[in-house]
Amino acid sequence: MIAFLTGKVVAKAASFALIEVGGVGFRLAMSTTSLAALPVEGDEVTVHTYLHVREDDLSLYGFESDDERALFERLITVSGVGPKVALAVLSSLRPDALKRALASEDVALLSSVPGIGKKTAQRLIIELKDKLDLPDLASAGVGSEPVAAAGARDALLSMGFSPAEAAAALSGAPTDASAEQLLRLALKSLGSGR
Repeated sequence: MIAFLTGKVVAKAASFALIEVGGVGFRLAMSTTSLAALPVEGDEVTVHTYLHVREDDLSLYGFESDDERALFERLITVSGVGPKVALAVLSSLRPDALKRALASEDVALLSSVPGIGKKTAQRLIIELKDKLDLPDLASAGVGSEPVAAAGARDALLSMGFSPAEAAAALSGAPTDASAEQLLRLALKSLGSGR
């Protein structure tokens, strides 16, 4: 298996990057977060990879970190989740946000990812919860999260923000705040990032 590539970024597109290594161009399907982390064209980069082998196809997937690749490998073991859906999950949720969603059994957040329905989200939780090193939400003091934060997250999603943007805007928010207060803080955070 090809574990990583170190080479020059030749081109970036919406769903893939071209990396030249020793005169050979590799096309890597990548999540949007990994693509955004790539340097500008012409710069050298090291990308972690996964080679997906099927009877009629060899596809190479690239990742910003080894943690993201490991999550991808776990995701594709779940029935009904192929490489394209796994990339959609990683494009919508950073690895830490995905782990929190699995640990808190957040079906709504997982099913907001394109290609993931409610049943697949539940299957992800059932099949991955015990296989991954998930955060202990009880000791982290996230007891009141489901009510207020879920309301604020749903409001952000209805405003057109992506699940990843909503999760990032709500991370680190006070746990004793109401949904309205969380929404105000998240909108302020999202507004300052643009």
